Formats: sequence, structure tokens, C-alpha cells
Amino acid sequence: MEHDILIIGAGPSGLCMARALAGSGLRVIVLEQGDAAALADPADDGREIALTHASRAALERLGMWQAFAPEEIGELRRALVIDGDDREGLQFDPPAGEAGPLGWMLPNHAIRRAAFACASGTEGVAIVGGARVAALAPSAQAIEVRLEDGRRFRARLAIAADNRFSGCRRAMGLRADHHDFGKVMVVVKVVHEQPHQATAWEWFRYGQTLALLPLHDPQTSSAVLTLVPAEAAAFMAKSAEEQGLDLARRFEHRLGAIRIAAAPHAYPLVGVYARRFVGPRFALVGDAAVGMHPVTAHGFNFGLAGATRLAGLLQDAARAGRDPGDPALLARYQRGHRLATAPLYAATRLVVDLFTDDRLPTRVLRKAVLGASSRLPGFRQLVARGLLDRGGMPRLPRPFARAGLGR
Repeated sequence: MEHDILIIGAGPSGLCMARALAGSGLRVIVLEQGDAAALADPADDGREIALTHASRAALERLGMWQAFAPEEIGELRRALVIDGDDREGLQFDPPAGEAGPLGWMLPNHAIRRAAFACASGTEGVAIVGGARVAALAPSAQAIEVRLEDGRRFRARLAIAADNRFSGCRRAMGLRADHHDFGKVMVVVKVVHEQPHQATAWEWFRYGQTLALLPLHDPQTSSAVLTLVPAEAAAFMAKSAEEQGLDLARRFEHRLGAIRIAAAPHAYPLVGVYARRFVGPRFALVGDAAVGMHPVTAHGFNFGLAGATRLAGLLQDAARAGRDPGDPALLARYQRGHRLATAPLYAATRLVVDLFTDDRLPTRVLRKAVLGASSRLPGFRQLVARGLLDRGGMPRLPRPFARAGLGR
């Protein structure tokens, strides 16, 4: 079967990629190894996604933001970083002159649902489930994708948006740097006695990292524990009542009593950065290109930025009648996405290493860093503007502006 663009993986980045090609005239197919019917109503995986202003603007123009229910959207109005046993921590508020929030929190499954609804309703886009990729074979004119069941698809460009452990990336010989943090992230929705005041917490306690992500209801949050695997397994094995008591203790009862609102989920913490984002008639987007540690909450923001960046280049190529698999086009995408992601990826590694190393010299250093930062309002304003990220999203393809989508 012949197509112009073949996207492997119907996660949020892959589906946003397909949606962003609307109006291009390109024939797009999305291959998903799971059941296509489940994409319309994905299960809650416990993950909450932080969105910047740039990401919200992109989702609005893609027609996705309008699909979220009001109770699914949580505002993030300030961020609090706490080290060890400190009582106050370092607070980041919106910069002077900014009336709105720093960002928004949305359930991952709600983003997946909206992305599928928009992509599946886009003319020229087909989504195929039960499609497990066995091999990829690029040639001068096209790339052939063979599935485990023997089906074959040909396209002028294949885009891998599967996951940070991408089998397609490996099959194409693209190396990636993996960093196993040796920890497990446990995420669980909780109801707490004290209101969260729209504040996100990042608490680097000794031997563990705690985070609190404010949701729509003022007394409901997503609690995130970063633990060694054995301790994470012990937490998961407890009853819901025991887990609530455990969380209240870990948060030193600063939120009052805590009750578990949904079953917890556990994920290994591994960072991934592909050394190359492109190959012959092939490109990486989403976690297949850059898999972030969640401490900076930029994973999906980077995925969306990469998808819109590549879609814009493909839209331009389609209007000019150029080949979407042109090496020069792919090289331009790679340069842009690397410039946008490499600095924060490296900085995230440094932050995690500094704030999770509990040896005495490092503990002294990070207290000094936070102490100096608290005395520099300009630094806090700079960080807050970085969290806002009003200008970090590539332009969206012109057909959306012409069609007036997202207004």
C-alpha cells in the first residue's frame, strides 16, 4: 500500500503529527501495535502532563484543546522547590506583568483521546491498529515497512513515534544515549485535606524525591514518588489505606490527611537522547527522539514541538512539490529539534544528579545553590519565564491558519 507519510505509533506525538499535516494533500497512515478501538477511549495510566503556554496554543490551533472537559484542566500558578528538611523552599511565581498561570496540568489519557479524535477525523489520515512493525527497508524512492503479520506498506517518509525504547530507531541503526536513573516513578491521584493552591511541588528529600501536581479540584493532586525499585514495589503492594498514610508521612502532613483516589502506576526512570533524529527516508519524533526525566515536565512539550516543526517543513515541501523524504529537509528538522532540546536535556541531567545525590558535599552545594537563588529575584523571574515558554513552539502549518481552526 502506497502512502506519502507513514507514522509508527499512535501516542500523543504521533497523532499530533498526523493532525498537523491536515490540508497538506499528503496521504498519511498511522500504524499502532495496539487495538485501534482502544485509542478512542484510552485507559487512565495515572500520568498527568504539564503543558506550557506554547503547547496550549499549538493544541488550540490543532483543534484539540477544545475537546478537553473543564474538570480535566488544572492550572499551575506557582512552583515550589524544597530541599531536604527545609520548611519554606524556593517559590517561582508568574513573572511581573503576567496575569495567567505558569502552565496547565492535563491527564495523559485525555490528551490521547483528544489527539485520536482530531487525527481520525482529519481528511487524508488513516489509522490502523494491530500493526506490529517487523522491519523497515529504505530505498532511493521510498521506505517499506513490513509488519509481523506479513502486511507491507510503502511511503516516501516513515516517522517513528513509538516510545523511548523505539524498536524502529534501533532497526534503522540510529544510536541513542540511554541514562538509567536506577529509580522507579510511582504516580497516584490523591485527595488531601489542605488545598494545593495551584502549586506544584518538587521536594528533593534525602533518599527519595516527591512531587505534587495540582489538578482541577483544589484538594486533588497527582502525587509522584521517585524511589529505588524495592521501595517502590513495597509501596505498590500496600493497601489503599496504607498508601494514604504512607504519603501523608512522606509529605510530613503538610497537606493534612491523604486519601488514595485512583490506583497507583509505576514506571522505570530512563532518559533517552537519540544521537541522530533522521535517517534515509526516516525521522524520529516524541520520546523516540528525546525521552526526558519528568523533573522538568517537558516530555510532551518537546514531542509536540518536534511534531509541529517537522509538519511545518513537510507542509512547505508539499506546496512546493518537493519530496518529503528529501535529506536536506530532514537535516533541517534535526538541526532545529536538537537546538530546542539538547540544552534542557543536559541541564535536566545536571539538576537530577545534583538534587538526588545525598552525599554530604553535594547536600551542602545544593543548599548553597538554592540559598543564592532565593536572594536573586531576577533568577526566579528568568526561570518562571522559561516555565511559561510562550515562544518555544515552532510555527504551525499554514492550512490551520487558513481554515481558522482553533480560533
